Amino acid sequence: MAEKRTVMVQLSEAEWDALESLAEKKDLSKVAVMRQALRLYQLVDVRMAEGEKLIFESKKSKKEVLVL
Repeated sequence: MAEKRTVMVQLSEAEWDALESLAEKKDLSKVAVMRQALRLYQLVDVRMAEGEKLIFESKKSKKEVLVL
């Protein structure tokens, strides 16, 4: 198994609330949510660096393009 490292993060109250809410909603630990978020952000960053776009599509409205 790869060596693990520890990081300390200070979150605003709104960020903490979002983390708690997601953890409860997904039935995951806060650490698992943070790891998933990091993997997702890494994937988005790589794909956008390759010229792709991130698009959210809603049944109610037109597509939205998110550029980070």
